[in-house]
Amino acid sequence: MFLGFITFLALLSTHEFGTSAQATPQTITLHSRTTSRDALLRRRALSPSTIPLTDFFLGTDLQWFGNLSVGTPPQQITVVFDTGSSSLEFASTLCGSGCANQFQFDSSKSSTFVDGGRTSSITFGTGVGVDPVIGANYKLTLRSGTDTVSVGGLKATNVGLFLITNQTVKFDIDPFSGIQGMGATAQGIFAALISQGLPSLFSMYLTPKSVGKAELTIGGMDKSKFTGTPIFASLPTGSGNTWRLTSPGLSVNGKTNTVLKTSRSIIFDSGTSNVLFSTDTANAIYALISPDIKPNPNEPGTYGIACNRIASLPATIDIAFTSQSGAPFNLTIPSGELSVGPFANDPSTCQTLINAFDGLDLVGGSLLKHYYSIWDVGSKRLGFAPAVGV
Repeated sequence: MFLGFITFLALLSTHEFGTSAQATPQTITLHSRTTSRDALLRRRALSPSTIPLTDFFLGTDLQWFGNLSVGTPPQQITVVFDTGSSSLEFASTLCGSGCANQFQFDSSKSSTFVDGGRTSSITFGTGVGVDPVIGANYKLTLRSGTDTVSVGGLKATNVGLFLITNQTVKFDIDPFSGIQGMGATAQGIFAALISQGLPSLFSMYLTPKSVGKAELTIGGMDKSKFTGTPIFASLPTGSGNTWRLTSPGLSVNGKTNTVLKTSRSIIFDSGTSNVLFSTDTANAIYALISPDIKPNPNEPGTYGIACNRIASLPATIDIAFTSQSGAPFNLTIPSGELSVGPFANDPSTCQTLINAFDGLDLVGGSLLKHYYSIWDVGSKRLGFAPAVGV
């Protein structure tokens, strides 16, 4: 097209100023301009975009959620940006009274929505709050589709998604309508934006309610939100879609024991508020905090202690990792995270942050809100730096 435009201008110039019908044809020499690959990438790249996040707080910081839009014309949907899952699902008018507390997307009002016709269900291993998952008490029934999705001013068409057609009552307290998965393999809207030139990483500034101004940056990082230089650790081979790092051991208040010195693979999940460890690990951690922290039989997997004692307990938990350069580093959960609030059935007893869940080692918001976290999909690594103001 560029050569054709130049040729057309040359012919127009000859016709306009030619001196005779026998005018001598003019020879035009075109010089190609070589553009470096890096320059082409810079020209094509989408700029990073930042999405403000709201803290869902019920006695403790539970979830951080923000906005995206779906459909034509766009309908605004509030979602948790969840590194523990991979798909986009949100409440729809097909859910009716089952989703009465959330905004419901109306696919009939979107000219770009295409019904995929496939139904499925998804059961979550962790829930919205700090209470344990029992059986299928966190379950969504879904119907597939595609539509135009925008986030942070960046738009992609024909994005795969799921409409929630039913949900268990545990989701009733949610002030948001759905979940946008942000797993370690780019999918959905994030994959589509990467194909448009967005750098393949995102960053999270998940702050306590007292600090506020939480945010998600897609395609980059906000250097004003952390101090120092981030430390990166590589995901182990075979991690697939899971954000996980290998830890050689844990310590509590500077002490450890045989159980805690065991190597384990720990999942990082922005959609979970507290911490999950196997029963023996949870018991070993609590043994180094206080022998009075006991399991709560009314909520299997949880532990607690008298609320009037919890504030005085030292409970600093250090989780060891190894950086890409081979240097050891710790990520720390401070003592102030020990209590996640009173049990509903016993307000004098406060639940502690670690739930026992055999077969799963996972850290969530209680750790992440003390760091600026960088989730590098393209390089399969996780980065951490001290968060500003936390």
